[in-house]
Amino acid sequence: MGKQATPRRLDETEAKAYVKALRVSPRKLNLVAQTIRGKTAQAALAELTFSKRRIAHDVKKALQAAIANAENNHQLDVDRLFVKEATVGRAIVMKRFHARGRGRAARVEKWFSNLTVVVKERAEAPAAEE
Repeated sequence: MGKQATPRRLDETEAKAYVKALRVSPRKLNLVAQTIRGKTAQAALAELTFSKRRIAHDVKKALQAAIANAENNHQLDVDRLFVKEATVGRAIVMKRFHARGRGRAARVEKWFSNLTVVVKERAEAPAAEE
């Protein structure tokens, strides 16, 4: 006689992974997230594997988690997955101080970000008749 379960917010053919407090500014993380939006899961993994950006490794882990959620929790076909959305949000900002000349101080802000990766299964393409 407990509380009713909340309905699933995603479609039946979707799965997501959420990463909190990545140590990178949202602006820089969005540049990496932008490169994988709309691509197939395999193409996005290849893109992140060979990216020169430091945070690409963490984005790749989030994408792999979303793919694993799709396969294990929702029984979706891994070969037909694509990145439906990769959204970036602001998390906390650590404020630090840097000593400057003549007894002054300057504020240094260390930004953190949140990342959400949603993968979706493509509808099966109709088979070509011969």
